[in-house]
Amino acid sequence: MKVVLINPYEIGRQPFGLAEPAAWLARAGCEVHCLDLTLQCLEPEVLRDARVVAIYVAMHTATRIAIEAIPRVRKLAPEAHLCVYGLYAPMNEKLLRKLGVQIVLGGEVEPALVSLVERLRAGDGKVQTEPVVNLSRIEFMTPDRRALPPLERYAHLQLPDGGRKTVGFAEGTRGCKHLCRHCPVVPVYQGAFRVIPVDTVMADVRQQVSAGAQHISFGDPDFLNGPTHARKLAQALHAEFPGITYDVTIKIQHIIKHADMLPELKATGCLFITSAVESVDDRVLERLAKNHTKDDFARALRLCRAADIALAPTFVAFTPWTTLEGNIALLKRLLELDLVESVPPIQLAIRLLIPQGSLLLGLPDMQSYIGEFDPKLLGYPWKNPDTRVDRLQLAVQELVMKAEAEKLTRRDIFASIWKLAHAALGGEIPELAEHVMSLPIPRLSEPWYCCAEPTHQQLQSF
Repeated sequence: MKVVLINPYEIGRQPFGLAEPAAWLARAGCEVHCLDLTLQCLEPEVLRDARVVAIYVAMHTATRIAIEAIPRVRKLAPEAHLCVYGLYAPMNEKLLRKLGVQIVLGGEVEPALVSLVERLRAGDGKVQTEPVVNLSRIEFMTPDRRALPPLERYAHLQLPDGGRKTVGFAEGTRGCKHLCRHCPVVPVYQGAFRVIPVDTVMADVRQQVSAGAQHISFGDPDFLNGPTHARKLAQALHAEFPGITYDVTIKIQHIIKHADMLPELKATGCLFITSAVESVDDRVLERLAKNHTKDDFARALRLCRAADIALAPTFVAFTPWTTLEGNIALLKRLLELDLVESVPPIQLAIRLLIPQGSLLLGLPDMQSYIGEFDPKLLGYPWKNPDTRVDRLQLAVQELVMKAEAEKLTRRDIFASIWKLAHAALGGEIPELAEHVMSLPIPRLSEPWYCCAEPTHQQLQSF
Protein backbone atom coordinates (compact mmCIF):
# COMPACT_ATOMS: atom_id res chain seq x y z
CA MET A 1 0.00 0.00 0.00
CA LYS A 2 1.36 3.41 -0.97
CA VAL A 3 1.47 5.99 1.84
CA VAL A 4 2.67 9.58 1.40
CA LEU A 5 3.78 11.54 4.48
CA ILE A 6 3.92 15.33 4.10
CA ASN A 7 5.68 17.90 6.28
CA PRO A 8 4.51 21.49 5.60
CA TYR A 9 7.11 23.19 7.81
CA GLU A 10 9.22 22.62 10.95
CA ILE A 11 11.70 25.49 11.36
CA GLY A 12 14.33 24.02 9.08
CA ARG A 13 14.48 20.56 10.66
CA GLN A 14 14.60 17.25 8.85
CA PRO A 15 11.36 16.09 10.49
CA PHE A 16 11.40 13.32 13.08
CA GLY A 17 7.61 13.51 12.73
CA LEU A 18 7.88 11.94 9.26
CA ALA A 19 10.83 9.66 9.89
CA GLU A 20 9.38 7.82 12.92
CA PRO A 21 5.98 7.04 11.30
CA ALA A 22 7.84 6.06 8.11
CA ALA A 23 9.67 3.34 10.07
CA TRP A 24 6.43 1.99 11.52
CA LEU A 25 4.65 2.00 8.16
CA ALA A 26 7.57 0.39 6.35
CA ARG A 27 7.57 -2.40 8.92
CA ALA A 28 3.83 -2.82 8.22
CA GLY A 29 4.68 -3.46 4.57
CA CYS A 30 3.79 -0.06 3.16
CA GLU A 31 5.50 1.73 0.29
CA VAL A 32 6.33 5.00 2.07
CA HIS A 33 7.08 8.29 0.33
CA CYS A 34 7.94 11.55 2.09
CA LEU A 35 7.47 15.13 0.91
CA ASP A 36 8.89 18.08 2.82
CA LEU A 37 7.21 21.24 1.54
CA THR A 38 10.01 23.29 3.05
CA LEU A 39 12.21 22.02 0.23
CA GLN A 40 9.90 20.23 -2.21
CA CYS A 41 6.66 20.80 -4.08
CA LEU A 42 3.53 18.66 -4.05
CA GLU A 43 4.66 16.43 -6.87
CA PRO A 44 1.81 14.75 -8.80
CA GLU A 45 3.95 11.70 -9.48
CA VAL A 46 4.59 11.09 -5.78
CA LEU A 47 0.90 11.43 -4.87
CA ARG A 48 -0.40 9.33 -7.75
CA ASP A 49 -2.03 6.07 -6.58
CA ALA A 50 -1.52 6.91 -2.89
CA ARG A 51 -3.97 5.09 -0.62
CA VAL A 52 -3.12 7.30 2.38
CA VAL A 53 -1.83 10.86 2.50
CA ALA A 54 -0.87 11.94 6.03
CA ILE A 55 0.08 15.57 6.74
CA TYR A 56 2.19 16.34 9.81
CA VAL A 57 1.35 19.55 11.72
CA ALA A 58 3.82 20.18 14.55
CA MET A 59 3.45 23.96 14.47
CA HIS A 60 0.91 26.71 13.91
CA THR A 61 2.67 27.79 10.71
CA ALA A 62 2.69 24.21 9.45
CA THR A 63 -1.05 23.95 10.06
CA ARG A 64 -1.74 27.17 8.16
CA ILE A 65 0.24 25.81 5.20
CA ALA A 66 -1.45 22.40 5.47
CA ILE A 67 -4.92 23.96 5.29
CA GLU A 68 -3.94 25.82 2.14
CA ALA A 69 -2.46 22.62 0.66
CA ILE A 70 -5.36 20.25 1.40
CA PRO A 71 -7.47 21.18 -1.69
CA ARG A 72 -4.44 20.57 -3.92
CA VAL A 73 -3.73 17.23 -2.19
CA ARG A 74 -7.33 16.12 -2.70
CA LYS A 75 -7.14 17.06 -6.38
CA LEU A 76 -3.87 15.18 -6.95
CA ALA A 77 -4.86 12.14 -4.88
CA PRO A 78 -8.67 11.97 -5.01
CA GLU A 79 -8.85 8.32 -3.92
CA ALA A 80 -6.46 8.68 -1.00
CA HIS A 81 -7.56 8.53 2.61
CA LEU A 82 -6.58 11.94 4.03
CA CYS A 83 -5.06 12.17 7.51
CA VAL A 84 -3.66 15.08 9.51
CA TYR A 85 -1.53 14.29 12.58
CA GLY A 86 0.64 16.10 15.10
CA LEU A 87 0.24 18.58 17.96
CA TYR A 88 -2.03 20.97 16.07
CA ALA A 89 -4.31 18.31 14.58
CA PRO A 90 -6.59 17.51 17.58
CA MET A 91 -7.10 21.16 18.52
CA ASN A 92 -8.22 21.92 14.95
CA GLU A 93 -10.20 18.71 14.43
CA LYS A 94 -13.55 20.33 13.54
CA LEU A 95 -12.00 22.61 10.92
CA LEU A 96 -9.93 19.81 9.40
CA ARG A 97 -12.93 17.50 9.05
CA LYS A 98 -14.87 20.28 7.30
CA LEU A 99 -12.01 20.35 4.78
CA GLY A 100 -12.46 16.65 4.05
CA VAL A 101 -9.85 15.20 6.41
CA GLN A 102 -10.98 11.73 7.45
CA ILE A 103 -8.41 10.91 10.14
CA VAL A 104 -7.18 13.32 12.84
CA LEU A 105 -4.46 12.10 15.22
CA GLY A 106 -2.37 13.51 18.07
CA GLY A 107 0.02 12.19 20.70
CA GLU A 108 1.62 8.83 19.93
CA VAL A 109 0.22 8.54 16.40
CA GLU A 110 2.24 5.67 14.95
CA PRO A 111 -0.02 2.78 16.08
CA ALA A 112 -3.06 4.62 14.71
CA LEU A 113 -1.42 5.12 11.30
CA VAL A 114 -0.67 1.40 11.12
CA SER A 115 -4.23 0.63 12.26
CA LEU A 116 -5.59 2.83 9.46
CA VAL A 117 -3.51 0.97 6.88
CA GLU A 118 -4.68 -2.39 8.19
CA ARG A 119 -8.34 -1.27 8.10
CA LEU A 120 -7.98 -0.09 4.52
CA ARG A 121 -6.42 -3.41 3.53
CA ALA A 122 -9.44 -5.13 5.09
CA GLY A 123 -11.81 -2.86 3.18
CA ASP A 124 -12.91 -0.85 6.23
CA GLY A 125 -11.94 2.80 5.86
CA LYS A 126 -15.13 4.79 6.27
CA VAL A 127 -15.05 5.84 9.92
CA GLN A 128 -12.14 6.64 12.20
CA THR A 129 -11.90 4.02 14.93
CA GLU A 130 -8.51 5.13 16.24
CA PRO A 131 -8.41 7.60 19.18
CA VAL A 132 -7.90 11.21 18.17
CA VAL A 133 -5.32 11.51 20.97
CA ASN A 134 -3.29 8.50 22.06
CA LEU A 135 -1.10 8.89 25.15
CA SER A 136 -0.35 5.21 25.69
CA ARG A 137 3.26 4.07 25.78
CA ILE A 138 4.55 2.81 22.46
CA GLU A 139 7.61 1.10 21.06
CA PHE A 140 9.93 3.62 19.42
CA MET A 141 11.78 2.47 16.32
CA THR A 142 14.86 3.89 14.67
CA PRO A 143 13.42 6.65 12.42
CA ASP A 144 13.53 5.93 8.70
CA ARG A 145 15.03 9.05 7.07
CA ARG A 146 15.85 7.53 3.67
CA ALA A 147 12.97 9.22 1.82
CA LEU A 148 13.74 12.70 3.18
CA PRO A 149 15.94 15.36 1.53
CA PRO A 150 19.60 15.27 2.67
CA LEU A 151 20.63 17.07 5.86
CA GLU A 152 22.73 19.65 4.05
CA ARG A 153 19.56 21.13 2.58
CA TYR A 154 18.15 21.93 6.03
CA ALA A 155 19.11 24.57 8.58
CA HIS A 156 22.78 24.62 9.56
CA LEU A 157 24.69 25.74 12.63
CA GLN A 158 26.29 29.17 12.40
CA LEU A 159 29.35 29.61 14.62
CA PRO A 160 30.52 32.99 15.98
CA ASP A 161 33.76 32.73 14.00
CA GLY A 162 31.82 32.44 10.73
CA GLY A 163 32.11 28.66 10.48
CA ARG A 164 29.16 26.38 9.91
CA LYS A 165 28.16 22.79 10.62
CA THR A 166 25.63 20.41 9.10
CA VAL A 167 22.86 19.75 11.61
CA GLY A 168 20.97 16.59 12.46
CA PHE A 169 17.74 16.67 14.44
CA ALA A 170 16.77 14.10 17.07
CA GLU A 171 14.28 13.65 19.88
CA GLY A 172 14.93 12.05 23.27
CA THR A 173 11.42 12.53 24.66
CA ARG A 174 7.92 13.48 23.58
CA GLY A 175 5.41 15.61 25.45
CA CYS A 176 6.11 17.66 28.59
CA LYS A 177 5.27 17.29 32.26
CA HIS A 178 4.60 21.01 32.68
CA LEU A 179 1.36 22.91 32.07
CA CYS A 180 2.37 26.32 30.73
CA ARG A 181 -0.95 27.90 29.75
CA HIS A 182 0.09 29.10 26.29
CA CYS A 183 1.97 25.97 25.21
CA PRO A 184 0.55 23.87 22.31
CA VAL A 185 1.97 20.67 23.83
CA VAL A 186 -0.34 20.92 26.85
CA PRO A 187 -3.78 20.44 25.19
CA VAL A 188 -2.55 17.14 23.70
CA TYR A 189 -0.19 15.68 26.31
CA GLN A 190 -1.79 17.22 29.44
CA GLY A 191 1.36 16.92 31.52
CA ALA A 192 2.52 13.54 30.19
CA PHE A 193 5.86 12.88 28.53
CA ARG A 194 7.38 9.79 26.96
CA VAL A 195 11.05 8.75 27.02
CA ILE A 196 12.60 7.44 23.81
CA PRO A 197 15.18 4.76 24.72
CA VAL A 198 18.81 5.90 24.55
CA ASP A 199 19.70 3.06 22.17
CA THR A 200 16.95 4.18 19.77
CA VAL A 201 18.03 7.82 19.91
CA MET A 202 21.65 6.84 19.36
CA ALA A 203 20.73 4.68 16.36
CA ASP A 204 19.05 7.75 14.88
CA VAL A 205 22.05 9.97 15.69
CA ARG A 206 24.37 7.36 14.20
CA GLN A 207 22.60 7.33 10.86
CA GLN A 208 22.57 11.13 10.73
CA VAL A 209 26.27 11.38 11.53
CA SER A 210 26.87 8.89 8.71
CA ALA A 211 24.84 11.23 6.50
CA GLY A 212 27.09 14.18 7.38
CA ALA A 213 25.69 15.64 10.64
CA GLN A 214 28.32 17.49 12.70
CA HIS A 215 25.90 18.89 15.29
CA ILE A 216 22.68 17.46 16.76
CA SER A 217 19.75 19.69 17.68
CA PHE A 218 17.44 17.96 20.16
CA GLY A 219 13.78 18.84 19.58
CA ASP A 220 12.44 17.79 22.99
CA PRO A 221 10.09 20.40 24.53
CA ASP A 222 12.33 20.16 27.61
CA PHE A 223 15.53 18.08 27.57
CA LEU A 224 15.49 17.89 31.39
CA ASN A 225 11.95 16.61 31.83
CA GLY A 226 13.76 13.37 32.62
CA PRO A 227 17.19 14.45 33.95
CA THR A 228 18.52 10.92 34.42
CA HIS A 229 17.57 10.01 30.85
CA ALA A 230 19.09 13.28 29.59
CA ARG A 231 22.37 12.55 31.37
CA LYS A 232 22.56 9.04 29.90
CA LEU A 233 21.83 10.39 26.43
CA ALA A 234 24.46 13.15 26.66
CA GLN A 235 27.05 10.67 27.93
CA ALA A 236 26.25 8.14 25.19
CA LEU A 237 26.44 10.79 22.48
CA HIS A 238 29.82 12.06 23.67
CA ALA A 239 31.26 8.59 24.23
CA GLU A 240 30.52 7.50 20.66
CA PHE A 241 30.96 10.85 18.90
CA PRO A 242 33.27 13.08 20.99
CA GLY A 243 33.58 15.60 18.16
CA ILE A 244 29.82 16.10 17.73
CA THR A 245 28.26 19.13 19.40
CA TYR A 246 24.61 19.59 20.28
CA ASP A 247 21.95 21.98 21.54
CA VAL A 248 18.86 21.44 23.69
CA THR A 249 15.74 23.21 24.96
CA ILE A 250 15.39 23.56 28.75
CA LYS A 251 12.98 25.52 30.94
CA ILE A 252 14.42 28.33 33.09
CA GLN A 253 13.02 26.45 36.08
CA HIS A 254 14.99 23.32 35.15
CA ILE A 255 18.23 25.18 34.39
CA ILE A 256 18.16 26.41 37.99
CA LYS A 257 16.94 23.14 39.54
CA HIS A 258 19.53 21.05 37.69
CA ALA A 259 22.37 23.56 37.62
CA ASP A 260 24.75 20.80 38.72
CA MET A 261 24.24 19.16 35.31
CA LEU A 262 25.35 22.18 33.27
CA PRO A 263 29.11 21.49 33.47
CA GLU A 264 28.45 17.93 32.32
CA LEU A 265 26.33 19.13 29.40
CA LYS A 266 29.19 21.43 28.42
CA ALA A 267 31.75 18.65 28.73
CA THR A 268 29.67 16.40 26.46
CA GLY A 269 29.39 19.01 23.71
CA CYS A 270 26.40 21.25 24.48
CA LEU A 271 26.93 24.61 22.75
CA PHE A 272 23.72 26.41 23.64
CA ILE A 273 20.41 26.06 25.43
CA THR A 274 17.16 27.45 24.07
CA SER A 275 14.76 28.50 26.82
CA ALA A 276 11.24 29.91 26.56
CA VAL A 277 11.63 32.92 28.84
CA GLU A 278 8.56 34.57 27.23
CA SER A 279 8.57 37.79 29.30
CA VAL A 280 10.46 39.87 31.86
CA ASP A 281 7.18 40.98 33.46
CA ASP A 282 6.31 38.80 36.48
CA ARG A 283 2.62 39.57 36.04
CA VAL A 284 2.67 38.14 32.50
CA LEU A 285 4.80 35.17 33.56
CA GLU A 286 2.24 34.31 36.24
CA ARG A 287 -0.60 34.38 33.72
CA LEU A 288 1.36 32.10 31.42
CA ALA A 289 2.13 29.76 34.36
CA LYS A 290 5.81 29.67 33.46
CA ASN A 291 6.99 28.84 37.01
CA HIS A 292 9.83 31.31 36.86
CA THR A 293 10.33 35.03 37.48
CA LYS A 294 12.31 37.73 35.71
CA ASP A 295 15.00 37.33 38.39
CA ASP A 296 15.10 33.58 37.73
CA PHE A 297 15.84 34.39 34.09
CA ALA A 298 18.91 36.40 35.10
CA ARG A 299 20.00 33.66 37.51
CA ALA A 300 19.68 30.95 34.84
CA LEU A 301 21.71 33.08 32.45
CA ARG A 302 24.48 33.45 35.03
CA LEU A 303 24.51 29.67 35.58
CA CYS A 304 24.78 28.98 31.86
CA ARG A 305 27.55 31.48 31.39
CA ALA A 306 29.44 30.05 34.37
CA ALA A 307 29.29 26.68 32.59
CA ASP A 308 30.32 28.32 29.28
CA ILE A 309 27.04 27.40 27.60
CA ALA A 310 25.25 30.09 25.61
CA LEU A 311 21.60 30.79 26.48
CA ALA A 312 19.22 31.54 23.61
CA PRO A 313 16.05 32.96 25.20
CA THR A 314 12.76 33.09 23.32
CA PHE A 315 9.88 35.46 24.00
CA VAL A 316 6.22 36.16 23.44
CA ALA A 317 6.81 39.88 23.27
CA PHE A 318 3.18 40.94 22.79
CA THR A 319 0.28 39.73 24.94
CA PRO A 320 -3.05 41.25 26.03
CA TRP A 321 -1.22 42.36 29.20
CA THR A 322 1.81 43.96 27.51
CA THR A 323 2.29 47.68 28.04
CA LEU A 324 4.49 50.06 26.08
CA GLU A 325 6.60 50.52 29.20
CA GLY A 326 6.82 46.74 29.59
CA ASN A 327 7.95 46.32 26.01
CA ILE A 328 10.74 48.85 26.53
CA ALA A 329 11.65 47.05 29.78
CA LEU A 330 12.19 43.87 27.75
CA LEU A 331 14.53 45.65 25.34
CA LYS A 332 16.42 47.26 28.23
CA ARG A 333 16.79 43.89 29.94
CA LEU A 334 18.32 42.37 26.80
CA LEU A 335 20.83 45.20 26.77
CA GLU A 336 21.61 44.86 30.48
CA LEU A 337 22.18 41.13 30.12
CA ASP A 338 24.22 41.43 26.88
CA LEU A 339 21.71 39.30 24.95
CA VAL A 340 21.04 41.38 21.84
CA GLU A 341 22.91 38.94 19.58
CA SER A 342 21.36 35.94 21.34
CA VAL A 343 17.76 36.78 20.39
CA PRO A 344 16.47 36.39 16.81
CA PRO A 345 14.66 39.65 15.93
CA ILE A 346 11.47 37.72 15.10
CA GLN A 347 11.23 36.97 18.83
CA LEU A 348 10.66 40.67 19.49
CA ALA A 349 7.63 40.66 17.19
CA ILE A 350 5.88 37.47 18.38
CA ARG A 351 2.22 37.92 19.27
CA LEU A 352 0.57 35.49 21.71
CA LEU A 353 -1.37 32.74 19.94
CA ILE A 354 -4.49 31.41 21.67
CA PRO A 355 -5.54 28.20 19.87
CA GLN A 356 -8.46 25.89 20.55
CA GLY A 357 -7.95 24.06 23.83
CA SER A 358 -5.47 26.59 25.22
CA LEU A 359 -5.38 26.75 29.03
CA LEU A 360 -5.36 30.54 28.64
CA LEU A 361 -9.07 30.32 27.88
CA GLY A 362 -9.62 29.32 31.50
CA LEU A 363 -8.31 32.60 32.90
CA PRO A 364 -11.22 34.50 34.52
CA ASP A 365 -10.78 37.72 32.52
CA MET A 366 -9.70 36.19 29.19
CA GLN A 367 -13.10 36.67 27.54
CA SER A 368 -12.72 40.44 27.88
CA TYR A 369 -9.70 40.35 25.53
CA ILE A 370 -10.63 37.82 22.86
CA GLY A 371 -13.06 37.58 19.97
CA GLU A 372 -14.69 34.59 18.28
CA PHE A 373 -12.42 31.79 17.06
CA ASP A 374 -10.98 32.69 13.65
CA PRO A 375 -10.41 29.63 11.41
CA LYS A 376 -8.07 31.63 9.18
CA LEU A 377 -5.92 32.61 12.16
CA LEU A 378 -6.41 29.18 13.78
CA GLY A 379 -6.85 30.97 17.06
CA TYR A 380 -8.82 33.47 19.07
CA PRO A 381 -8.01 37.05 18.02
CA TRP A 382 -7.34 39.42 20.87
CA LYS A 383 -6.80 43.13 21.37
CA ASN A 384 -4.62 44.90 23.86
CA PRO A 385 -6.54 47.52 25.90
CA ASP A 386 -3.92 50.03 24.71
CA THR A 387 -4.27 50.23 20.92
CA ARG A 388 -0.76 51.65 20.70
CA VAL A 389 0.64 48.27 21.76
CA ASP A 390 -1.10 46.46 18.88
CA ARG A 391 0.11 49.11 16.43
CA LEU A 392 3.64 48.70 17.74
CA GLN A 393 3.48 44.92 17.29
CA LEU A 394 2.49 45.30 13.65
CA ALA A 395 5.21 47.87 13.07
CA VAL A 396 7.88 45.67 14.66
CA GLN A 397 6.72 42.64 12.65
CA GLU A 398 6.89 44.57 9.37
CA LEU A 399 10.28 46.01 10.29
CA VAL A 400 11.74 42.59 11.13
CA MET A 401 10.44 40.93 7.97
CA LYS A 402 11.87 43.70 5.79
CA ALA A 403 15.16 43.91 7.67
CA GLU A 404 15.76 40.15 7.58
CA ALA A 405 15.01 40.09 3.85
CA GLU A 406 17.70 42.75 3.50
CA LYS A 407 20.02 40.61 5.68
CA LEU A 408 20.63 43.30 8.29
CA THR A 409 22.48 42.31 11.45
CA ARG A 410 20.67 41.50 14.68
CA ARG A 411 22.11 44.53 16.41
CA ASP A 412 21.00 46.85 13.60
CA ILE A 413 17.48 45.41 13.70
CA PHE A 414 17.44 45.71 17.48
CA ALA A 415 18.42 49.37 17.21
CA SER A 416 15.49 50.00 14.86
CA ILE A 417 13.08 48.20 17.20
CA TRP A 418 14.46 50.26 20.10
CA LYS A 419 13.56 53.44 18.23
CA LEU A 420 10.08 52.18 17.31
CA ALA A 421 9.29 51.19 20.90
CA HIS A 422 10.36 54.54 22.34
CA ALA A 423 8.61 56.49 19.58
CA ALA A 424 5.37 54.63 20.39
CA LEU A 425 5.59 55.81 23.99
CA GLY A 426 6.65 59.33 23.06
CA GLY A 427 9.46 61.40 24.44
CA GLU A 428 13.20 61.10 23.94
CA ILE A 429 14.79 58.07 22.29
CA PRO A 430 17.91 57.12 24.29
CA GLU A 431 21.06 56.50 22.31
CA LEU A 432 22.44 52.97 22.26
CA ALA A 433 26.07 52.66 23.28
CA GLU A 434 27.96 50.45 20.83
CA HIS A 435 29.88 48.64 23.56
CA VAL A 436 26.75 47.21 25.19
CA MET A 437 25.73 45.31 22.04
CA SER A 438 26.60 41.68 22.81
CA LEU A 439 28.74 39.18 20.93
CA PRO A 440 27.23 36.48 18.67
CA ILE A 441 26.52 33.00 20.01
CA PRO A 442 26.27 29.68 18.13
CA ARG A 443 22.85 29.49 16.51
CA LEU A 444 20.83 27.69 13.88
CA SER A 445 20.44 29.44 10.54
CA GLU A 446 16.66 29.27 10.85
CA PRO A 447 15.48 30.79 14.15
CA TRP A 448 13.03 29.14 16.50
CA TYR A 449 9.64 30.76 16.86
CA CYS A 450 6.24 29.62 18.05
CA CYS A 451 4.04 31.06 15.30
CA ALA A 452 4.11 33.41 12.34
CA GLU A 453 2.36 34.10 9.09
CA PRO A 454 3.31 31.64 6.33
CA THR A 455 5.37 33.36 3.65
CA HIS A 456 4.32 33.65 0.03
CA GLN A 457 7.10 31.23 -0.90
CA GLN A 458 5.82 28.64 1.60
CA LEU A 459 2.28 28.92 0.25
CA GLN A 460 3.58 28.45 -3.30
CA SER A 461 5.24 25.12 -2.42
CA PHE A 462 2.14 23.27 -3.53
